[in-house]
Amino acid sequence: MTLPELDPALALRLPAPAKINLFLHIVGRRPDGYHLLQTAFRLLDWGDEITLSRREDGAIVRTTDVPGVPPESDLVVRAARALQAATGSPFGADIGVLKRIPMGGGLGGGSSDAATVLIALNRLWGCDLSRPRLQEIGLKLGADVPFFIFGETAFAEGVGEDLQSMSVPPAWYVMVAPDVAVPTAEIFSEKGLTRDSEILIMRAFAMHTTRNDMQATVCKKFPEVAEALSWLSLYGAARMSGSGACIFAPFDSKEKAEQVAGLAPQGWKVWVAEGLDRHPLKAWVV
Repeated sequence: MTLPELDPALALRLPAPAKINLFLHIVGRRPDGYHLLQTAFRLLDWGDEITLSRREDGAIVRTTDVPGVPPESDLVVRAARALQAATGSPFGADIGVLKRIPMGGGLGGGSSDAATVLIALNRLWGCDLSRPRLQEIGLKLGADVPFFIFGETAFAEGVGEDLQSMSVPPAWYVMVAPDVAVPTAEIFSEKGLTRDSEILIMRAFAMHTTRNDMQATVCKKFPEVAEALSWLSLYGAARMSGSGACIFAPFDSKEKAEQVAGLAPQGWKVWVAEGLDRHPLKAWVV
């Protein structure tokens, strides 16, 4: 299928949805130090927003300030430059980021932003790279980027790049963002971290038999995460997403989720998001 070309004069406003890890098991470690995982990724109908416009001079310019993230280390800038390097495209881009996804929250904000940039510039620059090729480029930016380019609920293995589609029931999630950023690398290096979970067969596991192997370690180091988990567990099957710090619990209706969210302690960052089966830009890559 050939997608229609985008008008290069248009400034695009595009979603970069958050993800949650429905579970996360650490099943081993590679010789290079990377941890081998099994996880289930699900997108949320909530996240960041990326604005993009094509430049003719080849420059990559971030047009918005992201506190604590200089442009040269921002994944959106690195993603655009990686696509330039892979394709030799003469074009550049102005890139703006409206951040909603908390950094250090385990919701994949930076990775999702990078994936949206790769998907959109692939079309805006007329590169026409395939989904697998974009995923290869994305993997060099971060282990979660290939999932967002894959673009649907997935069972993931390896470092998170070996993806298979899976179906999960519809759900609304109560999300809690404790006021702390969890450094992923620090948690992965903790001596007490479980690294030998039993390997699951995708179609033979039940969600109630799963867990997040990083949760206990994060809760021990960050009391704010433990407090949020304890509170949300009063109302549903609460779990930490990724390496934290965000906590979620699924509910079968928006009304029930909003009711629980309304009970949160004053001052907490709590919201409700619907599970999303497909990335809004899924059809932009063939």
